[in-house]
Amino acid sequence: MNRTRWLVYSIGVFVFSTIALGISLALYIYWYIKVRSGLKALMVRFDISQTDVSSVHTWVVITVLSILVGLILFGIFLIFFYNVKAFQLFRLQKNFIDNFTHELKTPVTSLRLFLETFLRHDLKREEQVKYVKTMIEDVNRLSNTINSILNLAEIQGKTYAGHFEIRDIAAITARFVEKNRHVLHPADIRIKNRAGQPCWCRLNVNLFEMLLMNLLTNAVKYNTATPPGIDIVFEKSGKKCIVRFIDNGIGIAKTERKKIFKKFYQAGSAETRSARGNGLGLYLVAGIVKAHKGTIQVDARADVQGSIFTLSLPGCAPKQEQDALP
Repeated sequence: MNRTRWLVYSIGVFVFSTIALGISLALYIYWYIKVRSGLKALMVRFDISQTDVSSVHTWVVITVLSILVGLILFGIFLIFFYNVKAFQLFRLQKNFIDNFTHELKTPVTSLRLFLETFLRHDLKREEQVKYVKTMIEDVNRLSNTINSILNLAEIQGKTYAGHFEIRDIAAITARFVEKNRHVLHPADIRIKNRAGQPCWCRLNVNLFEMLLMNLLTNAVKYNTATPPGIDIVFEKSGKKCIVRFIDNGIGIAKTERKKIFKKFYQAGSAETRSARGNGLGLYLVAGIVKAHKGTIQVDARADVQGSIFTLSLPGCAPKQEQDALP
């Protein structure tokens, strides 16, 4: 049974159960009215007070019936809800298997092909270099996929707890960009600190650098400009530290801006995607932001094509100031 038929089947069972309950309730009311009429006739015949019997009996039955109907309806809704959740988990599991089977199998197949080529043919130096570079790209792709799985486990398992420290996010970002320019090539990355002072936050540095890597590599991959441009702007808003990642990429449709932070979600169709991915990058970003008690949102640029990712983190006093507090 495919997923669509399974969902239709679940909805059908839910609707049928609700209708059956309604019919049962109607029949019970009909039966109760008949019995009550007979009971009244019996009380009149034997001169029994209707106030003593009928009134109390009626309200007891109505109360019990209402409770039972409420419990039955609650049970039906609960079963339907868990059926829908099970369907969503099934779809999520299938997406996981499909995505990662492809992400793992494709580079492995490519590596095997190139290695067999090396064994069977005496290649020129230029061809060897070309094939080796392609193999290195496949190895990097495998490494990125494995790291995504490990990072996902770390975020979901909260094994990062206890590794937070007060750091200047502007300085950490500048150092990270300088250290990884070869990875982000050929992007033109400009850092602007409009706050005019350090932006102190309580950070897990490893997680924050993971966030930077995902946002910046996405801005480079999903970009057709020459060269790709990224502005990283730091601002202060009250006690909040604001970081804006402004790119000149292909942009994100308004209908997809809230969906892109979901697990395995990839914007656009298979034909329109400009780069390969596993749909975990921005999900990891959202998890890292949540771990830092911050927020993140994405908007379109008003002037030109591109996106703006706005990260808001709670600010705090510098470490030396905190140490001086009584």
